[in-house]
Amino acid sequence: MAIKEFIRHHFRHFNAAVIVDASDAYIAHLERGGKMMVCMAGAMSTAEIGLSLAEMIRQKKVHAITCTGANLEEDIFNLVAHNHYLRVPHYRQLSAREETELRAQGLNRVTDTCIPEDHAIRAIEHEVLELWKKADSEGQRYFPYEYMYQLIRSGAIASSYQIDPKDSWLVAAAEQDLPIYTPGWEDSTLGNIFVSHVYTGELSGYQIYKPGVEAMAHLISWYKQNSKDESIGFFQIGGGIAGDFPICVVPLIHQDLQEPARYWGYFCQISDSTTSYGSYSGAVPNEKITWGKLDEETPRFVIESDASIVAPLMFAYILGL
Repeated sequence: MAIKEFIRHHFRHFNAAVIVDASDAYIAHLERGGKMMVCMAGAMSTAEIGLSLAEMIRQKKVHAITCTGANLEEDIFNLVAHNHYLRVPHYRQLSAREETELRAQGLNRVTDTCIPEDHAIRAIEHEVLELWKKADSEGQRYFPYEYMYQLIRSGAIASSYQIDPKDSWLVAAAEQDLPIYTPGWEDSTLGNIFVSHVYTGELSGYQIYKPGVEAMAHLISWYKQNSKDESIGFFQIGGGIAGDFPICVVPLIHQDLQEPARYWGYFCQISDSTTSYGSYSGAVPNEKITWGKLDEETPRFVIESDASIVAPLMFAYILGL
């Protein structure tokens, strides 16, 4: 039985049924000529979301991405250091002493997976620093994803790949030249490393990075251009800034620019945050109508589950696997 057939046969109720409804609505949105923004919070790259997301990108079922700095860089880390990652299936039973021992080995833990600092982070630091220095000397400024695209397209790390690049969502995004919005870039390992090089004087200043406010301006132009004929959908994995940043572009255009704009034409969030008052991650989609982000006619879905389980299933369904 194909994955899509299995899901349609077995996923009939509760959160499972929403997976079917949300996937069908995603497909219908694309078939109408709509485009889709995918937003990723959490540690989805370390969860190897590229195994399914990369093909979604290559088949043009994703047209733009907003993600945390960690997701942007951790896809690269997995690309060059996968063989050195350590899985710790008994992570719930680790003592503070065992955590300290992992730290001493340069193993940074994300739930059950340890990122090897020397093989991942330090392995690409030199190449990224050279890109920063080049931009600094030439007076150039780029968004975070543009430096990552330069790193991939230069071939500087190609000999270090430890997974098939077809399973890297960032490689796929570079091939399709997707815009990637990364608000809060400083909240990432490479962002921290960049600040350290400016702080020590190795780089002349912070100006070689275009900040989040410029990313929002870029998003305004992208949104207006790509929503001329049909609406753009919003597929959100997790909560926080990865979702809140891009979804605000619609009320910005309406209220601050005083210009017409389509509302987001589809909304789906996968989140394990419980619905609660005062929580963005746990807010129900209807609340977004009051903020001018969604319309009452916008198809709206919330799947209260683990995104590392649900997202690959939905992508497989949408891809017809």
